[in-house]
Amino acid sequence: MPLSNNVIGCINFIAVLLSLPVIGAGIWLATGTVNSCVKLLQWPVIILGILILLVGLAGFIGGFWRITWLLVVYLIAMLILIVLLGVLVGFIYMVTIKGSGHPEPSRAYLEYSLQDFSGYLRRRVQRSYKWDRIRTCLSTTTICSELNQRFTLALDFFNAHLSPIQSGCCKPPTKCGFTFVNPTYWISPIDMSADMDCLQWSNDQNTLCYSCDSCKAGLLANLKVDWLKADVFLLLALIGLIIVYIIGCCAFRNAETEDIFRQYKQGYT
Repeated sequence: MPLSNNVIGCINFIAVLLSLPVIGAGIWLATGTVNSCVKLLQWPVIILGILILLVGLAGFIGGFWRITWLLVVYLIAMLILIVLLGVLVGFIYMVTIKGSGHPEPSRAYLEYSLQDFSGYLRRRVQRSYKWDRIRTCLSTTTICSELNQRFTLALDFFNAHLSPIQSGCCKPPTKCGFTFVNPTYWISPIDMSADMDCLQWSNDQNTLCYSCDSCKAGLLANLKVDWLKADVFLLLALIGLIIVYIIGCCAFRNAETEDIFRQYKQGYT
């Protein structure tokens, strides 16, 4: 078997390995508390990773067993998948580039505004039929209830670094002027006209601020952090696949050249 075919097989096996970070990123997003309620990016990433795995296996088989048509299919399909992965990496970066928290006086945690995030992400939570499902899912988690076990004093709570979704969903916005009793129970002021979120707050542990825009913003801030982490792994996988693809193309061309010279030599002798 020509050396080039061995090289093609080994290179394509590396492509199989590079599919694992893509699949892993999708599974990690699917198992996260917040992401599991949204179910937006997980499956496209997992499906793309599985396709890269299958195409890489096809290239591995075609390289070691010199199945030329399978290698051609591999090169075409892998190019398409690399383009799709590149589009996905760019898309995640573009929709998460906007949105950050705002500090409040005498508070260690940040407050979040829905208008700071990209239009694509806002549309994922602004439609009532979508948010109703997400809100129901969030209310069944321990995201807010665990705060009552961690903090009993107002000063400790105000100095805590809460996650974005805890800041947005588990307490009323700071600007509402509520009085702290415990992290999920607050005494409302006489005048709550400062913001619509102030009226949305409820001490009912299944309601809290899950209907507030601040909760939607906190969820998007959490998604932004998780998506950017996943995007790093996808970017590294993309760079690796591009390198592997270029080397694979060169090895395939060399293998074809070897076959041509071999056929020419046999015909000459």
